[in-house]
Amino acid sequence: MKKTPPYLKKGDKVGIVCPAWKVDNDLEDAIALLKSWDLDVVVGKTVHSSYRQYAGSDELRAQDFQSMLDNDEIKAVFAARGGYGCVRMIDLVNFSHFAAKPKWIIGFSDVTVIHSHIHRNFGIPTIHGQMPITIPDATKESLLSLKDTLFGEMPLYEYQSEHTNIPGEGEGVVIGGNLALLVNVLGSVSDMDYDEKILFIEDVGEFYYSIDRMLWTLKRAGKLKNLKGLLVGGFTNLKDNKVPFGITPEELILEIVGEYGYPVAFDFPAGHIDNNYTLIFGAQASLSVNEHHVCLAYIDEQ
Repeated sequence: MKKTPPYLKKGDKVGIVCPAWKVDNDLEDAIALLKSWDLDVVVGKTVHSSYRQYAGSDELRAQDFQSMLDNDEIKAVFAARGGYGCVRMIDLVNFSHFAAKPKWIIGFSDVTVIHSHIHRNFGIPTIHGQMPITIPDATKESLLSLKDTLFGEMPLYEYQSEHTNIPGEGEGVVIGGNLALLVNVLGSVSDMDYDEKILFIEDVGEFYYSIDRMLWTLKRAGKLKNLKGLLVGGFTNLKDNKVPFGITPEELILEIVGEYGYPVAFDFPAGHIDNNYTLIFGAQASLSVNEHHVCLAYIDEQ
């Protein structure tokens, strides 16, 4: 990973911005946690801004993010929350300084747009993990995974899945994020090449048929055919119609990708769940999957 941002060390400055929805409550718990890690926290203008449902206008959110990217004293940038809005501001951001001097970008959900855009255009790893707004409800284990990753410890995850996986082995760069946002950027300048990658997907609050439709969209676009593996994270708070959809997300995923033969790991501990473990998007990892046992090991290429 030649373009991997420097890992954090004690005393580093980190920034918090809101590239999407506005923050309705304070971030004291998150700031206190980051300070307990001996980090100096810089809060961006958007954390206290409001415009419609957003944390300020598209221009303000882009400018606030830009200022954190261009400030060499800031070693990592946290998105305070997701929601919706990153796609509205991403094209207003100039990533040239960031590309020359990478730093860690952290977030999930709507931040998938930023992850995907950076991976597509610059090949710089980013972090899918807990955000300031989710920290009060986060498990200690997931927060420790975030800290360890930021400070340079490569993630290694082993767990037993409740659902029956598709066994197999695979190695590749980990990409992905929120399924709806992956479909949202499809065909755009933020759309990634999925071939030979380990894809992670998760979503929240969608209808069952919407999950099916989005996965079929990716399949018909050729995105799912040549993966090295699929990690299926939390699909939470899903909704059904009056006429039931009839199968679970796990069953429909098997219907859609089962023909390809690569390993599929269900119940991966990441997504809109309290136990949202940290993933490094854009980093190489090996995946080993048995019927109910999963191991994802990142490979330190530095």
